Amino acid sequence: MKKVICIIGIVLLSSNGFAQWLPAGDKIKTEWASKVDPQNVLPEYPRPILERADWKNLNGLWEYAVLPIGKAEPNSFDGKILVPFAIESSLSGVQKTVGRDNELWYKRTFAVPAAWKNKSVLLHFGAVDWKTEVFLNDIKIGSHTGGYTPFSFDITPFLTTGEQKLVVKVWDGTDSDYQPRGKQVRNPESIWYTSVTGIWQTVWLEPVNEKHIAEVRTVADIDKGRLTVNVSAVNAQAADIVEVKVLDGATVVSTAKAASCQTLELNVPNAKLWSPDSPFLYDLTINLYSKGKLVDQVKSYTAMRKISTKRDENGIVRIQLNNKNNFQYGPLDQGWWPDGLYTAPTDEALAYDIKKTKDFGFNMIRKHVKVEPARWYTHCDRLGILVWQDMPSGDRSPQWQSKQYFDGTDRKRSTESEANYKKEWKEIIDYLYSYPSIVVWVPFNEAWGQFKTPEIAEWTKSLDPSRLVNPASGGNHYHTGDILDLHNYPGPEMYLYDAERVTVLGEYGGIGMPLKDHLWQTDKNWGYVQFQNSKEVTDEYIKYADQLKTMIKSGFSAAVYTQTTDVEGEVNGLMTYDRKVIKIDEQRISAKNKELISVVK
Repeated sequence: MKKVICIIGIVLLSSNGFAQWLPAGDKIKTEWASKVDPQNVLPEYPRPILERADWKNLNGLWEYAVLPIGKAEPNSFDGKILVPFAIESSLSGVQKTVGRDNELWYKRTFAVPAAWKNKSVLLHFGAVDWKTEVFLNDIKIGSHTGGYTPFSFDITPFLTTGEQKLVVKVWDGTDSDYQPRGKQVRNPESIWYTSVTGIWQTVWLEPVNEKHIAEVRTVADIDKGRLTVNVSAVNAQAADIVEVKVLDGATVVSTAKAASCQTLELNVPNAKLWSPDSPFLYDLTINLYSKGKLVDQVKSYTAMRKISTKRDENGIVRIQLNNKNNFQYGPLDQGWWPDGLYTAPTDEALAYDIKKTKDFGFNMIRKHVKVEPARWYTHCDRLGILVWQDMPSGDRSPQWQSKQYFDGTDRKRSTESEANYKKEWKEIIDYLYSYPSIVVWVPFNEAWGQFKTPEIAEWTKSLDPSRLVNPASGGNHYHTGDILDLHNYPGPEMYLYDAERVTVLGEYGGIGMPLKDHLWQTDKNWGYVQFQNSKEVTDEYIKYADQLKTMIKSGFSAAVYTQTTDVEGEVNGLMTYDRKVIKIDEQRISAKNKELISVVK
């Protein structure tokens, strides 16, 4: 008779009848934790903006081991880990800290589908934090540094017959070294959270032809009714042809062909413009031909939208969306989960916070010192929410507690640290370049690791002239970029104003309310101000909103409220960390938020 162990509704039995995987620890969890199936983890296609019909998901139970740095691959492993949940998370089934003196090893086997014969096989990692080495069939095939961007390897030359052995080794220094890490620390407290080590996004295989499309970049020009498309193709020759079709449903709006090395420009007459009120997306079909034969096809999408600035009739420089003044208002979104940490338990959960942000009457999200999986940005594109994208902060520089850190001067970083910052920031911009929801790049937050601000702001703009650059959200301020960004807690205040750039309130609020049975920890829960019930929180929010309304009229062009959810010791979310309780009067908040957005015409 098999013994059945049941917890949060999930059971996976091995041949001897014992569960191989269960969530670890006793922390609060979201309702989606019970929907995690270890045999079918995050099964959705991981890259909707560049989609092929055939792929294989490698998420699931892998073997893991934690060993001191420099040790060889172990002969025996410590147990099972559920990929792609970081080892420190509950949903990994492990919940262990690795630390800077150790390395995390993963191992699994897989078979290449027989139908992929004569195809090249790509191994994709959505994201791994931080330094990754990959071995296939005992051969090191590649490495990668950076915790927030996808990377891949062509594993075809290293495949053998039968089962393939895949081993991944990861090292992560978290806050002990210079790498970008966002809110991760070794000793979490206050506004700093649990460290995340290793694989935290989907691992997957994809069959392609030797000549195949690797990247599609789109830039819309609504003033000229034109869409520019750049297609990068692997092993393509100058004589190979790229064809792009723009579709409105089943109707082909525009078609263009060019040699594989050329930029395509397509006319989009009477374009349907994308906005939060009308998030219309055009579908794209991209074909690659060689000697008249179709060798690759991918599906994508794009939007016709424009982000810019313009001085209004009162002389205030305003943000404009599609050539109309647009007050952008949204929450500070940390993107953390009590059960998965960096990784949402399911795709439904991933989309939930965005949907609730819309329900609350916001039109924007500031994605705070974290980068999300590709599907999160696609959800934003489809649901219609503007995104301000932060660069995850890092380096060993003093943290926010140091008053000297706000002396108005940038920090000096090592040559290695500067080079790594630029490498990872460029990779993030390249990764997210074609998602229409993203309208603002934010290189620095509150002087955390801030350096060479004018240079970084100008360089960011050169990488992507189509978006606005917010050089330092609440940080040391320089007259560079498109935006002056102030932070003030708890209530809004406009203590600086820039007559030549957009002025915004990049953070305010932080109204806290701890709710029993929905807390990460029983004590030391933190908020800028704290109240006891939903009405008190809502009343305080409305009070701040009314103050903000006056400041919008006199100069603010955007504002960010802290924050979407509670996170670990922070209890200042509009929702609890487990997403089970909305802590404010949703109807009152939504009406007030829409009122604020409508102030700017």
